[in-house]
This record gives sequence, C-alpha cells and structure tokens, in this order.
Amino acid sequence: MLRLFVALPLPDSVKRSLEPLARGLGDVRWLTPDQQHLTLRFIGEVDNGRLDEVAEALAVVQGWPFEVRLEGLGHFPPRGEPRVLWVGIEKNPDLKSLKRRIDRALADVGLAPESRKFAPHVTLARIRGPLSHDRLATYLMRHSLYRSERFPVSDFHLYSSWLKSYGAEHQIEASYELVPGLDQEPGRGRDDERA
Repeated sequence: MLRLFVALPLPDSVKRSLEPLARGLGDVRWLTPDQQHLTLRFIGEVDNGRLDEVAEALAVVQGWPFEVRLEGLGHFPPRGEPRVLWVGIEKNPDLKSLKRRIDRALADVGLAPESRKFAPHVTLARIRGPLSHDRLATYLMRHSLYRSERFPVSDFHLYSSWLKSYGAEHQIEASYELVPGLDQEPGRGRDDERA
C-alpha cells in the first residue's frame, strides 16, 4: 500500500521565512523544511497498482499559473487540545479552483472526496503533549503578523509518504505543470499570459 497526497512545494525562500517560527513552544515536533508543503488533497492509502491510474488522472488538471502567500498562524483542532500548529494561506480563489479540479480528476478514477472542508495550510509542528493555553496564546500573538512573500504556483506534485518514528518521509511520484511547456516569467500574471 502507498500513502499518497497531492501538494504544492514551497520555495526555499519561503521555507527560510518559516524558520524563526519554529521555536518557543516546548513539547512539539517541528517539521523539517523537506517536510513542509501545502497539501491540496490527502488521498490516503491505495494499492501499489493504482499509482499509475492516480498519476494519469492528475495529468489532465491544468490551469493558469497564479501566486500564493502564507499568512497567519493557528492550530487544529480549533477547540480542545491542539495537535497541529499551522501557517495559513491568504484567501485565494485560484488555489480553491485548482483544488476542485484535482478533486474532480480523482473522482473520475473512483477516489471518494475528502470528508473535511478544505483548509489550506502548511503544517509547522505536531504537538506531542499538553500545551499551556497561555503559552500557545502568547506564541500565536507574537507571530500573528507573519506573512510570506508571494510565490508563484505553476506546478503541483503527487507524493508518497512513509511514517517514521521521527516524522514522515515524502517522495515525489509525479509532477504536473499547470500549463505544460509554459515557463512563467516573474511578474507576469494570468491576464498577461492570455494577451
């Protein structure tokens, strides 16, 4: 069985901007930069034989490149004992549209949609034990103004994942350009590409 998910990679400059956030909370396991990504769809465990089918289904997903910015911090679940600390994403209709296209492509090969609402984020840490409410509130307040630079999204990846004692290891199984063969120039947006 393979554990699969679809995600956007983060540029190194954005990963570096997350480094100052990865301290000051106590009993948490901070994700390493190679574990950081923006998940668009968690597929879960599939038979090894279905990898090609899933990979081919995603190849039909296309769209115009767009930009994304990380913004704000929070935790899951939002009430009760927090288990995951995350950085959010600035509202972005293009990102939601890409997510819908990915979901439709996967539904076409019989993969059921996710049951939970899409909450785009980048996981910063997994919280191991009880965390003082005051300490968490102070941490979130101290970093509440965090915003990354905007970064281009022109492709996405299908990853496999293996859970290890120190966290998950990810491997890219397939990569997809939103517009095959298009090299997006910095500063050019969707409207410029259509002209």
